[in-house]
Amino acid sequence: ASRGRVIVTGVGKSGLIGRKIAATLTSTGTPATFLHPVESVHGDLGIVGADDVAILLSKSGESDELLALLEHLKRLGVRTIAVTGSDRSSLARHCDVSLDAWVREEACPHDLAPTTSTTVALALGDALAVALLEEKGFAREDFARIHPGGSLGRQLLVHVDDVMVAEPLPVVAPDATMREAIVCIAELRGIAIVADETRRVMGVVTGGDLSRLMERVEASILTMRVTEVMNPAPKLATSGELASAVVFRMEQHGVMSMPVVDADGRVVGVIHLHDLLRARVA
Repeated sequence: ASRGRVIVTGVGKSGLIGRKIAATLTSTGTPATFLHPVESVHGDLGIVGADDVAILLSKSGESDELLALLEHLKRLGVRTIAVTGSDRSSLARHCDVSLDAWVREEACPHDLAPTTSTTVALALGDALAVALLEEKGFAREDFARIHPGGSLGRQLLVHVDDVMVAEPLPVVAPDATMREAIVCIAELRGIAIVADETRRVMGVVTGGDLSRLMERVEASILTMRVTEVMNPAPKLATSGELASAVVFRMEQHGVMSMPVVDADGRVVGVIHLHDLLRARVA
């Protein structure tokens, strides 16, 4: 294991592959940077430390620019890994470790343009990155922490509390009439949460409940008690849980709104699918 960074270098198409490998390493929790071999001997060697590890990519293993850089890396005490198509090359023989990237021929019909060889080098780089993240125990949460702007970052970083509406709450008392509940549903999040005096959830009434009630009841529903209509076992979101988990349950059970409760079952907010869509979690 190294306490420093990974320095990736190469020229031409190998250099482009090196940039991708460095980016993959960095995005999976291994600090890495690309070092251009020509610029390195004109001041950029200043980014290299003795604790670093260098990966040098070259199909032939005889690139003059890389061999010149290799001498300076060794002088600095940097451990070196060659990724080359020739295990007998100067690069392979003088690096501490050599990874075999040999290919029989390029995909190019003239066997000239780097195609197969660059694909193999990239695959080896990805394999190194995956091996490192497994060795370090790099988890999904770690990935999200350094990718906060991506969809995975939002899925793993946005919590219910970040999205829910805490005030005003669509809460009605258990002795409330359906008239009060309907006003609540119309004005506040499409749901009426029935809660006792300690704010523990007893049930909910939604627009869907109203539709079903009107289909089966001929008398006026306005004077009915909410406890006669409510769903006594509603789906709930818990304060502190991931918003993405709530999206999954909403889709699974076909609901648009959920009360958010604390550890004691007291309502602290309400979350609507539209809130989750705006937060780009759904």
